[in-house]
Amino acid sequence: MTKFVVVPQWQGSGSSRAMQLIDGAEAIRGDLPTAATTLVHVPTEAGEALDTDIRRASSLVTTAELQRQALVGIDEPVITIGGDCGVELASVGEALRRDPGIAVVWFDAHGDLNTPLSSPSGSFSGMVARALTGEGAAMLLPQAPLDPARLVLVGVRDLDDGELAHIEERGIPMVSSVMTSAAEVVAAVEATGADRVYLHVDVDVLDPAVIAGVSSAVPFGLELGTLLDCITALRARFGFAGAGVTGFSPGSPDAAADDLGTILRIIGAISREPKPDSTNPTGVTP
Repeated sequence: MTKFVVVPQWQGSGSSRAMQLIDGAEAIRGDLPTAATTLVHVPTEAGEALDTDIRRASSLVTTAELQRQALVGIDEPVITIGGDCGVELASVGEALRRDPGIAVVWFDAHGDLNTPLSSPSGSFSGMVARALTGEGAAMLLPQAPLDPARLVLVGVRDLDDGELAHIEERGIPMVSSVMTSAAEVVAAVEATGADRVYLHVDVDVLDPAVIAGVSSAVPFGLELGTLLDCITALRARFGFAGAGVTGFSPGSPDAAADDLGTILRIIGAISREPKPDSTNPTGVTP
């Protein structure tokens, strides 16, 4: 049975809707199997920066440690439900500790590639992908950093100038949201040389016409069918190291219900064991 860890963290977000990330995580948790789900009790306080230039850093550090404790003794890959994207620090960090050679496929409208010095907001959710590669405040870095060449950005379309420069400088692979196909995404991961993948899905990777419950909607996102095809193809082609689904911040309980079917389809695609066709092992339609 798939294991889920729910982390209703909001402290990494800089949005005015940050607190609604709690509601989003709890709405998803209500549809997960209770016996397979662990809830991480996120600190209620906002927290202090701790001289890091990262807003609420103390609460982020505490939550990351609580996540790591929740993962102790779980041998199979886990699907983490956020909360903001900062929850991936512990989840991807644990996957990297087990296998530093994995690729991380970052389905997200944003690159999350700032540092504490370059970030315009000081919010950790906009730094977490950079932190995973070993750059940032020491207290919010993984034990085993990710090779930037094995961070594959998919659907990213809102980047700061510094993030764009960093992508070019470090050769980070990037698949555009405009012409994304499952075959392109599989090929980009194959080019990294990795044989196992971690899938990060911030639901704002979807087009705003598909989902309303996001704190920072960006036009020209992925269609749901495209995202599901990509996930299915990646699961069929590569070993599975884990996944995270983040960024659901519904405006109201009714709005949460409207979007929940879309999110559960994403979780279903991630958790479904692949059944590749022996004549087409990638699962990608020729």
